[in-house]
Amino acid sequence: MPCLGRLRLPETTRPLEMASERRLRIKTLVMVLAMVVCANAGDLMLKRGMSQVGAVQLTASGLAQALRLTVTNGTIWVGILFLTGFMLSYMTVLSWADYSYVMPAGAFGYALLTLLAVVFLHESVSPRRWVGVVLICVGVLLVGQTKPRTTAVASEATA
Repeated sequence: MPCLGRLRLPETTRPLEMASERRLRIKTLVMVLAMVVCANAGDLMLKRGMSQVGAVQLTASGLAQALRLTVTNGTIWVGILFLTGFMLSYMTVLSWADYSYVMPAGAFGYALLTLLAVVFLHESVSPRRWVGVVLICVGVLLVGQTKPRTTAVASEATA
């Protein structure tokens, strides 16, 4: 069989592939945004709830008291609800996008969480930490320029 070189798809299928890739990118970014919002809201609610509970003493009675206060704290339950939303959106996006795309793109949440901690929790963030946050954002932008999926999905590979 003669060498065929690089096989090219017919010109009529390329616009379909581009539209499919565009849809994949949009739905992946929407789900990553849902991940970031749910994770950040959940983490903030847990922090606020645990601040209401107070410092946990690492004794049998201290842990029992912390458990009782934690289970009855509505703010913590709201945090758990948001973190459940994070887990569901995370599992969903991992079903169609590469892990190597989802995790770095989701890291944008760390930058957003730092900003939210300053605004809502009144935390002080050093200039060095802000530099780290900027570097995370640059990394997220670089990852965002790549394709969300570079491998075949199991259902496509068997078809």
